[in-house]
Amino acid sequence: MTTVLLSTADELRARVRAGRRAVVMTMGALHEGHATLLRTARELAGGDGEVVVTVFVNPLQFGAGEDLDRYPRTLDADIKIAEQTGADVVFAPSVDEVYPGGEPQVRISAGPMGERLEGSTRPGHFDGMLTVVAKMLHLTGPDVALFGQKDAQQLALIRRMVRDLNFGMEIVGVPTVREADGLALSSRNRYLSAAERRTALALSQALFAGGDRHAAQEALCARAREVPATHARAEALSALGESRAAADTHAVAKAAPGGPAAVRAAARLVLDDAARLSPPLVLDYLALVDPSDFTEIADGHTGDAVLAVAARVGTTRLIDNIPLTFGAAS
Repeated sequence: MTTVLLSTADELRARVRAGRRAVVMTMGALHEGHATLLRTARELAGGDGEVVVTVFVNPLQFGAGEDLDRYPRTLDADIKIAEQTGADVVFAPSVDEVYPGGEPQVRISAGPMGERLEGSTRPGHFDGMLTVVAKMLHLTGPDVALFGQKDAQQLALIRRMVRDLNFGMEIVGVPTVREADGLALSSRNRYLSAAERRTALALSQALFAGGDRHAAQEALCARAREVPATHARAEALSALGESRAAADTHAVAKAAPGGPAAVRAAARLVLDDAARLSPPLVLDYLALVDPSDFTEIADGHTGDAVLAVAARVGTTRLIDNIPLTFGAAS
């Protein structure tokens, strides 16, 4: 199919709409993660609908000393990916089109959630992100907008903004896409040297270690509930490789499922090892949070959580996360 390149909101508004419009917002430098978003958007829009991908490097969400000037601009390649994935429109407005009066004096505030984790490391980032997302939602008028779960805090804030301010469209999160070695796809991965990339693998490896620990503990607790409080329970727990737990089966049965502290510790071990590599991984944060507000969960937490990490390797800052559910086996 032919993908149309548009640069003004008037051009986009002039298009005749039949079915649903699905929008994927990007800063360009598209990769397979974006392609997955676009293919999902195509499915949601249906054959009679329209898929719009926006390409706009938003200056409001870059702080002092960040990579605004060197952020990759690859519009020609982006258009090819858009065509291959079934997008109807690439909407690539200029800064003047999005901010016709210069930097906006009135902006969206991310509130307390926007001051945690990424917001603490990058003050003002989420205010700038929400402001441009709000503007793009108005300019593109979607029925549904899709965002990647790799930016979990961003996705949570967008959902909260749309709900709190009655934007009236559906927000869909699409799972993180990873390279074969586990590294989460990111436009910034191209900054990494071969040695830096090897170190960067620690981010996903730490998350997977935490996830494995969580799965093992969930299985242990499920088994503890199934087996009567007898010698048979101790044998079952021992078979799962938990000799300490087998020594006190009653404590295991009463323990908080999944053990958030143990999940954090398993991930931290991997990150600590990576800090000694050359080049080293420099940790910004490791957090296990409630996805509703991005506050740290307590040991008694049940329900959904996000294990999130951010770190620098050389001059490149990367983020990653995985979703977990505590007490799923209850």
